[in-house]
Amino acid sequence: MSIERVLVAGAGAMGSQIAMVCAFAGYHVTLHDLDPTALDAATAALRERTSSMVAKGRRTAEEVDAAHARLHTASTLPDDADLVIEAIVERLDVKRAFFADLDTRLPAETILASNSSSLVPSSMASAIRRPDRFVNLHFFNPALVMPCVEVVRGPETGDATAAAATAFVESLGKVPVVLAREIPGFVANRLLNAVRDEAIALYEGGYADVDAIDTAARTALGYPMGPFELMDLTGVDIGYLTKKARFDETGDPADAPSATVSRLVADGHLGRKTGRGFYLYDSTGARVGKGI
Repeated sequence: MSIERVLVAGAGAMGSQIAMVCAFAGYHVTLHDLDPTALDAATAALRERTSSMVAKGRRTAEEVDAAHARLHTASTLPDDADLVIEAIVERLDVKRAFFADLDTRLPAETILASNSSSLVPSSMASAIRRPDRFVNLHFFNPALVMPCVEVVRGPETGDATAAAATAFVESLGKVPVVLAREIPGFVANRLLNAVRDEAIALYEGGYADVDAIDTAARTALGYPMGPFELMDLTGVDIGYLTKKARFDETGDPADAPSATVSRLVADGHLGRKTGRGFYLYDSTGARVGKGI
């Protein structure tokens, strides 16, 4: 399976950075979003990030210019791609409809992949006629920096698809973590969610505040960020939707979003991107106080 042209769907923080990672690796990339404003914002954000890379000596100006030349944006779906990486809203019904539409547009040999952090491949692959070509490629935020990508096989994912997806991840300079079988939350998030759940239980139980818990994670466990800091960085709503999707699948109350996270989402306090979550942030994203 030869991959040269990559379609990344969803111009949010994850989708846009995944697209840039692919462009840096030499692929011709189309970043798709239905909202032209989102595409403009993504382009501007990527220009700012890559300019910073040059200023810090992490990339040359020539590398950045060449990568941007390989990256294009489109508000309509192209009819040709070797690999699709979906990074749209974390809602199963929306993803299934998206892949069902792609299934009628793209060549039969196209690999379809989801960046979903929680929805298992079979839940989406059952919406298409070629489930053997479906796999999850779960990148971590920020995708331009984080080296890990989980390659998650569904029960019908073909060996050739899994092998091509793994080789693609390696070609990006990333480290593939291959799951032989699907499980909700995959590997990293299941480990991380156990820490997050315990952190929230400690906070809701009144044992310690968010800053104390984050400080313990950093200074005692060696984590680069505490669990509450990380939730604010990735988006409180992302964690909420991930937990909700798992609860919808299992029905286990332990899998449901916590009262604290549910309240933050209901109030629109989603972390750094809104200026408030577990902490308060200024316009530059610097932490300036406690949010709860």
